[in-house]
Amino acid sequence: MAPLRVLCIHGYRQNGSSFREKTGALRKLLKKQLELVYITAPLTVQTAATEEVPNVENNSVPAPGGNEEPRGWWFSDIQARSFNAQQRCEASLGLDESISAVREAVKAQGPFDGVLGFSQGAAFVAMLCSLQEQKLELELDFRFSILVAGFRSACEEHQKFYDAPLQIPSLHVFGLEDRVIPDSMSRDLLPSFQDPQVLIHSGGHFVPAAAAHRQTYQDFLKQFQ
Repeated sequence: MAPLRVLCIHGYRQNGSSFREKTGALRKLLKKQLELVYITAPLTVQTAATEEVPNVENNSVPAPGGNEEPRGWWFSDIQARSFNAQQRCEASLGLDESISAVREAVKAQGPFDGVLGFSQGAAFVAMLCSLQEQKLELELDFRFSILVAGFRSACEEHQKFYDAPLQIPSLHVFGLEDRVIPDSMSRDLLPSFQDPQVLIHSGGHFVPAAAAHRQTYQDFLKQFQ
């Protein structure tokens, strides 16, 4: 049985290569089920000592050997070109550019069976799934989504993505000790999906891939194989 091809959408301040490093355990855990393909967001994040979330806590510093800069999928603060998941804003910056980047990646590297996102990337995945179901992005044809530490965007212009519950099968993964995206924020995203499956772990802000999690991932994925 050929593995399912999954497009991987990294978190804020990560990039494709650093996210690949951080999901090594997941690739190993599900190597028979999944082929993970990583892309990098188009927006460069300015690194400064005064960023909202310390890099160490955010677990999003580029991994050793990651030669790309820290990137993001949109900025909630247009002036500062920065992002905070809890920042309420009217408008954001860069989302259209990021949607174009995904569209091009699907054209060049697809087709993909599913899409996986982490943190800001998971919030972005929910938006991509909404665009797909509204038939606003005809290149997108994901059969399932995996959202790790996802959340509802607090930006006013993004509320259109949450109008109707999404039909796409979804697995929502979040940690009870997550201090970057508290589990309450991930739970707030669940009603945006028709029949969300959930994997809760006891840890923090990372993609869990212990042996104890294998069965939940496999049970979710087997319906697409």
